[in-house]
Amino acid sequence: MKEKTIKLSVIALAVSAVCSASPVLAQQQQAEEVPENIERIVTLGSRVNGRTATESASPVDIISSEQLAETGASELGKAIQMSAPSFNFSSTTISDGSDIIRPATLRGLGPDQVLVLVNGKRRHQQALVNVQETIGKGSAGYDINAIPITAVERVEILRDGAAAQYGSDAIAGVINITLKSGDGGSVSAEIGQTYEGDGEVNQVGLNLGTTNDKGYFNFTLEYRDRGMTNRAAPATLEATGGQLIGDWWDRNGDPVVRLHVGDADSENYYAWFNSAYTLTGSTELYAFGGISSRDGGSAGFFRGRGHPRTIETIYPDGFLPQLKTEADDQSIAVGLRGDLPNAWLWDASIVYGKNEFGFNSANSANVSWYYEPAPGGGIYADTPTEAFDGELVFDQTTFNLDFNGTIDVNNELLYLALGVEFRTDGYEINAGDPVSWAYGRSNDPSITILTPSGAPAEAGIQGFPGFSPGQEVDASRDSYGAYVDAEYYVTPDWLLAGALRYEDYDIAGDNISGKISTRYDITNDFSVRGTLATGFRAPGVQQIYYSQVLTNIVNGTLVQTGTVSNDDEVARQFGINRLEEETSESASIGIIKRWRNGLDLTIDLYQINIDDRIVISEPLTADIGTEFATILDNNNLGAAQFFTNSVDTKTQGVDIIASYPTEVLSGDLVLTTALSFVNTDVERVNSVSSLIPAEQIFNETQVLRIEEGQPSEKASIMADWERDRWSVNLAFNYFGAVEGQAFTGIKHKWDGKWLTDLSVGYDLTDDFKLVVGANNLFDTYPDEWGSAGVPFSQAGFKYGWETLPFGINGGYYYVKAKYSF
Repeated sequence: MKEKTIKLSVIALAVSAVCSASPVLAQQQQAEEVPENIERIVTLGSRVNGRTATESASPVDIISSEQLAETGASELGKAIQMSAPSFNFSSTTISDGSDIIRPATLRGLGPDQVLVLVNGKRRHQQALVNVQETIGKGSAGYDINAIPITAVERVEILRDGAAAQYGSDAIAGVINITLKSGDGGSVSAEIGQTYEGDGEVNQVGLNLGTTNDKGYFNFTLEYRDRGMTNRAAPATLEATGGQLIGDWWDRNGDPVVRLHVGDADSENYYAWFNSAYTLTGSTELYAFGGISSRDGGSAGFFRGRGHPRTIETIYPDGFLPQLKTEADDQSIAVGLRGDLPNAWLWDASIVYGKNEFGFNSANSANVSWYYEPAPGGGIYADTPTEAFDGELVFDQTTFNLDFNGTIDVNNELLYLALGVEFRTDGYEINAGDPVSWAYGRSNDPSITILTPSGAPAEAGIQGFPGFSPGQEVDASRDSYGAYVDAEYYVTPDWLLAGALRYEDYDIAGDNISGKISTRYDITNDFSVRGTLATGFRAPGVQQIYYSQVLTNIVNGTLVQTGTVSNDDEVARQFGINRLEEETSESASIGIIKRWRNGLDLTIDLYQINIDDRIVISEPLTADIGTEFATILDNNNLGAAQFFTNSVDTKTQGVDIIASYPTEVLSGDLVLTTALSFVNTDVERVNSVSSLIPAEQIFNETQVLRIEEGQPSEKASIMADWERDRWSVNLAFNYFGAVEGQAFTGIKHKWDGKWLTDLSVGYDLTDDFKLVVGANNLFDTYPDEWGSAGVPFSQAGFKYGWETLPFGINGGYYYVKAKYSF
């Protein structure tokens, strides 16, 4: 039985706070004022109308659309990473679908431990499960880049546990993306490329808005084409065993680049809208949402001449499998909100979202398909070199009914909010073409198929073998929740806030989360704040139902290996329990200091303890033990991996943000410094199965990725200067060291690096602005892998593979133009 003392005490405090006086709150590190002409302001973390971030009990970063644009990034995820040090947007390569949907994390935790909202409403997650050796392996987070940067008015980041306020996933915090709703519009365009001459970006965005006394309608179209980059070095390895077998040199025996190591191709289309219309004097209809479509192109691993899976009649010099992906996303939110007696408000909404991720292979082959046995000897036949590999689909429907208002308590206002939520999550795996997954054209495992070289043939197309009909899934899960939160000024200088939330999931069971926050203004210029909270994250339907079974060679024998669905009875045979919720206890304390000269400083320290984190194990083989081997054999499996509640972690960190406005050279200068220090320790690995030792279900490589795979230190020093028609933005961004040992088994450290970004803008007219800039001005790269990466560094991985927070592209320069009307 786990120790629940901390959790119960926090819930008890929250109950006390809610009953006597309480809230739900979170606040802003930037010194922006809330526009007075907006009737209902949802400042993240507080449901009190008109509450500004500078009045909040929890830290909130507010990043405006102008600040996002000043980063020079064309993708929303990258722009947030360059604006908020607590946010990480890791670059990946040769990682299947993760090359297109990159893992987005907050405060050093996982991609699925942060909640994303749009206009204050829960957004659906991605269908893709990160199963490669990347940050967030085993998770399914949010596709941040499915939202066009042209449509965004601001981004609010609550750096505080908020499951009691917003529900499952909000362990690390919450990101709220607010869409534009103003009058007028703009047309923007960008062209750019890396210093190496690749990675070309062509982007154009259109935003149109109209407002009147009845409401508003805002519409966005955006197109972005990002070309691939390749930083692979020439292959210098000799023919070797394992995955690198075969001759990688050219016909003259000279080294040649064989890999694609860098950004994938990405072509993106967006159409989004945001609207509201007053039906009566007290009721408003609102709707927002959009569609996005992204076609991606990345590569697998090279197969050289002599490789048993190289069909030399088709690929005489070897081949590099290509993965063509299609990420389609759609969402729509519709709601009614209005006034009630005694200044109370109500809001009823339904939100639907769907993410589809399709896999297609090209420049590849299924070697078992190519060569079929027949009476009298083998026959050769044409084999397809491309195939549809299958599709993952996630959809979510959420209904919310919320009320908020005030109650007079001893002549002071108690701000209350309460509501209910009903949600359905659905997940599908759709099979691919037979050639993508089958063992021979007959898919008969009793027949031994040999390749033209005489080696046993493996099933499935190479690069990304497809999903078979046996892995098809069409499942759903329902959940419901209810919450109450409140805030109350005990004295004019002391704010007390609390929240309670109950949620029940069909599969994972129920949970109660609590949160209590407080803020005390010692003087007009100095305040302290703190939070105690419990949280939870229900297992995603992606983690419950995902499976992929492939046929591979183990000790010269064809066997099935792959991921066993947690919902499958086979998982029970291995002693793997059904997934349960992750639970957390968190605490934070911070200070806010202002000086009369305009200097603002906030410092927030925090600790997050998480029990039963859901991870994916390593592929486990018969050498685990006799009983394990017997179960493998009984299920015709050679190896198996599972999603399990196997890890307990402790994360500690501190965020420091300072801003200072002044005048320099007759212009306005704003200096901002943001620092984030975070450290995560794996406190315990739990086997969850009597058959599997803890150190094998989650090995040292995976532990190291959680602890050191993301930068422990991030920093941004930014200077924004404006004078007349000129503007200059200079930023220094530091990404701390990271470590990893995937693929080689040898622990390696990539040192931290400073990157410099510079842009210069000029207003040609009052409505037309031109910006010229460079990101990574001095062309900084990660450390080279060197001999520590052998044999992969000999294959062409010059800068590593597993975890590189700012990528390997080097410098990038661009020109932007924007016409506003």
